[in-house]
Amino acid sequence: MASPVNISDEPLTPAGRLFLQPELKTIIHCALGFKYHMDIDAIKSTIKSSLMINHPRFCSLLVHDKNGFEHWRRTEIDIDRHIILVDETSVANSGDDVEKIVNDYIADLSVSTPLGSDKPLWEIHIMMEKKCVIFRIHHALGDGISLMSMLLANCRKAEDPTAVPTLMTGGRRDWREEKDWRGVLMGVLKMVLFSLVFCLEFVLKSLWIRDRKTVISGGDGVELWPKKLATAKFLLEDMKTVKKAVANATINDVVFGVISAGISTYLDHRSPKSLKEGQQLTGISMVNLREKSGLQDLKKMMESNLTCRWGNKFGILLLPTYYYHKIEPLEHVKRSKAMIDRKKKSLEAHFSYQLVDLAMSWLGPKVASLLNYKIMCNTTFTISNVVGPKEEITIAGNPITFIRVSTSSLPQALVMHAVSYAGKVEMQIVVAKDIIPDPEFLAKCFQDSLLEMKNAALANL
Repeated sequence: MASPVNISDEPLTPAGRLFLQPELKTIIHCALGFKYHMDIDAIKSTIKSSLMINHPRFCSLLVHDKNGFEHWRRTEIDIDRHIILVDETSVANSGDDVEKIVNDYIADLSVSTPLGSDKPLWEIHIMMEKKCVIFRIHHALGDGISLMSMLLANCRKAEDPTAVPTLMTGGRRDWREEKDWRGVLMGVLKMVLFSLVFCLEFVLKSLWIRDRKTVISGGDGVELWPKKLATAKFLLEDMKTVKKAVANATINDVVFGVISAGISTYLDHRSPKSLKEGQQLTGISMVNLREKSGLQDLKKMMESNLTCRWGNKFGILLLPTYYYHKIEPLEHVKRSKAMIDRKKKSLEAHFSYQLVDLAMSWLGPKVASLLNYKIMCNTTFTISNVVGPKEEITIAGNPITFIRVSTSSLPQALVMHAVSYAGKVEMQIVVAKDIIPDPEFLAKCFQDSLLEMKNAALANL
């Protein structure tokens, strides 16, 4: 592709600059499994004709001006420099366990292989024998919603090779939809009250208040420790069964309930009788702040030049969970739903976004990154949940068997990323292996928790 010499350098957004700070140099890893063995020429051809290559972020170098400010500079794309064929003979031998081989490879990438600034900040690693492709994309290029939209723009439905995947979109309900003035007034009062409480809590967590230490706590410098990666697998239908058993619950409520129950089970196993009943462990959740809550139609976005929709547009919610030695399985979901409902009524996510934006503008990226880093050190885990396509999809005619996402460079010892795809939900569990040496057992705790909730839900029917 010819370099567009008539296009001037574009400054990075505040959020983009944040992810370039040493403490927060985060890389997103998206692993795609394929049904058939891949043709390297077909992969290159698909990439060359994709919307990704035409997107400014994916064909720009990161450069610095004389004052040290970061800019995007358009450049030529050499596909061969971005495609890396993995030498699978050098990958740790795990027998025939393809999932473990791929997870171990990604775990090693998370701490040992940064993206070079001599080319646009993305790579595609191909494991031919394992029928797996790993996209490595710097978080400065965009958030999970942007990048999932980018991926799906290059896919087609398996049942109809001419149709693009169904993009999940939707609006947001809030108190302004209430028609009764009493409902509007109550909604405003709740929003103000919850916002004051949660925003104050957010500031305190950013400065000095931290969770009590447990066997799964991370901290300063843990982002540099060796990692392990495991996958927890769920059926979306099981989650829907649990969802129906709890009035007005959502899939997100169920996911967080599963995490709450699974962590309690794991802590019972690792440190029995060492925690007080009801001890709080705080999680961080990244919340999409776009007007449309689902995946974005990338083609329409680029055609209409709505650049404000691309990039990193998310806020942070603090999601407290609590250790319980033994409670009814569905109680975890009920308590998670009550807590998340209060969070939804507040402006905490918008406050966190504006706080970082102001810190970037007035105090500079070092202070802003320190605030973000501090709140991660003071909490126990991070959880994200992205809704993927409902149906099976293909790339270059090859059906995708799984979509798994993880990230690098967080100081927490436990980071989880869930993606739904074609009736399944797969959650990547990234851990600091010197703190959590058995993430496979933790994954089993999550899976067993959902099955217990499902059985309890069926028993109540």
